[in-house]
Amino acid sequence: MNTISEGNRKSVSWTTIVMFALGFWLSASLILDCVMIPGLSLSGMMNQGGFASAGYLIFGCFNRIELICAALILTGFLVFCRHHTLIQSQERWSVLLAGILLIIPLIYTYILTPQMSGLGLQLTLFESTNTMPPAMISLHWGYWILEGIKFLIGITLLRWCYRNSCKLA
Repeated sequence: MNTISEGNRKSVSWTTIVMFALGFWLSASLILDCVMIPGLSLSGMMNQGGFASAGYLIFGCFNRIELICAALILTGFLVFCRHHTLIQSQERWSVLLAGILLIIPLIYTYILTPQMSGLGLQLTLFESTNTMPPAMISLHWGYWILEGIKFLIGITLLRWCYRNSCKLA
């Protein structure tokens, strides 16, 4: 009666999924932070009226992709802890660090992006200032601090996954 054997079913490689999600997320963030935004700034698009709504759309979509990547990463590290595939000291820290990685895009999605877009939309056409409001500057500082934390944690978790995958092979 049992025509389907258990040996034919392939299991999901969580190490591959986590490494792909981390690599995709970090590289996409680098492209956004180091190529797109400086390019838009140098072209003068940030001084135009519709940039706040365009920025909200761009960052809103990217923040949702970040949330998916962070959820995959956290799920993968929970699986690693369940199966004890990491070193004991890494097991303790990996879920905490992956949880922080999930909190960062939540902050981007529900706090920073709406506030930055709201401040951008409040600019009046009759003002001739080329400087950002102080509130926008502090939001940008918060964004860059969170980006630095994201890259440090992401590279650390990627390194742990890579070492673990080399050990298993």
